[in-house]
Amino acid sequence: MSIEGIDPSVPPSGTGCEECLEAGGWWFHLRRCAQCGHIGCCDSSPAQHATVHWRETGHPLMTSFEPGEDWYWDFRNEQAYDGPVLAGAQSHPSDQPTPGPAGAVPDDWTHHLHR
Repeated sequence: MSIEGIDPSVPPSGTGCEECLEAGGWWFHLRRCAQCGHIGCCDSSPAQHATVHWRETGHPLMTSFEPGEDWYWDFRNEQAYDGPVLAGAQSHPSDQPTPGPAGAVPDDWTHHLHR
């Protein structure tokens, strides 16, 4: 069964938020685009790159990239769903801290979260 906006054959783009890693930033939680595998940071993170990815690409579905979480989010209707298992890793490495990445998170990180 094919679901528009989900390509289960595409692996994740990496183990952390692509844009945060490039800019030397940090994230709270990670999200994975279900269509292209892009890893971005959640809306609680300072830069909110998963939402930026959706706005720039129109890819509407993402899934959590956190250990033990398997939900999908549809930006179009702001609803959570169940969905298929995607290719490759289902979460960032278990030894990667949350927030992350190690060494980039400021001591006062809780003051930088969007709520």
